Amino acid sequence: MSEGGRLGAVDGLIVVDKPGGMTSHDVVARVRRLAQTRRVGHGGTLDPMATGVLVVAVGRATRLLTYVIGSRKEYTGTIRLGQRTVTDDAEGEVVGSAPAGDLTDAAIRSALTAQTGEIDQVPSAVSAIKVNGRRAYHRVRAGETVELAPRRVTVFRLDPLAVRRAGDIVDVEVDVACSAGTYVRAIARDVGAALGVGGHLTALRRTLAGGFTLAEAVTLSDLAARAPDVVRLPLAEAARLVFPQRTATPEEARLLSHGGPLRPAGIDGPYAVFDPAGTLLAIVSERDSRARAEVVFAPA
Repeated sequence: MSEGGRLGAVDGLIVVDKPGGMTSHDVVARVRRLAQTRRVGHGGTLDPMATGVLVVAVGRATRLLTYVIGSRKEYTGTIRLGQRTVTDDAEGEVVGSAPAGDLTDAAIRSALTAQTGEIDQVPSAVSAIKVNGRRAYHRVRAGETVELAPRRVTVFRLDPLAVRRAGDIVDVEVDVACSAGTYVRAIARDVGAALGVGGHLTALRRTLAGGFTLAEAVTLSDLAARAPDVVRLPLAEAARLVFPQRTATPEEARLLSHGGPLRPAGIDGPYAVFDPAGTLLAIVSERDSRARAEVVFAPA
């Protein structure tokens, strides 16, 4: 068996439409079994309740995941006003309620607007953030009180799509675009707190991550039918979709493969460099008048 437990799996990305009720780790474990390789990772955790775009990488493509994790994300979701829960979503016990039926649409829009732009957001206490080496959610479930420091995030868009009223409960469907590290359930919590009635998230579907949308996503059932040939975007093709591109000369390719810098090409941000045959060599960024590799891909 070769490095990473590979049995012939192709390096590349899979855009999975994650079903509800599974953790992101569950999806990775399923792909490991289907692809018959241990070297599998994902590009940004989705809570078990959430569905939608989960970028999964196989083999050497796992080295692309840092760029997916740090990318802009987009979601649709439902905020329930009038109840707050211990987890800030529908999976947690309701710990407080207040009548929300008299809230006006204008007041709801104003509270949503206040959560846009650069904000200091306190992550949900039941999260995977480590506190003194232990996950926050483990501490909460053990009965501890967890206080997390606020983090600067950016909410580019938080638009109401529909408002539904049922007695003292108001459900607000929203369209969200945000930076990496943003907790949409924390947005729901904070909108509810600002309105004085409490709030939590009852549904969440990720529609974009790493530049990939639901249009590219496949279900786990689709993958099972293809196993072990589950990779939909081989490494070079995936890199062409995620990054700007540059083709190296044979001499530049030799230099880059040994960790040497290239002359700059004036390309913004990290970009993918290919050899003349179209093989992915590296992910490169330009600084100090040089194009330097951030990731170098050894031959398969």
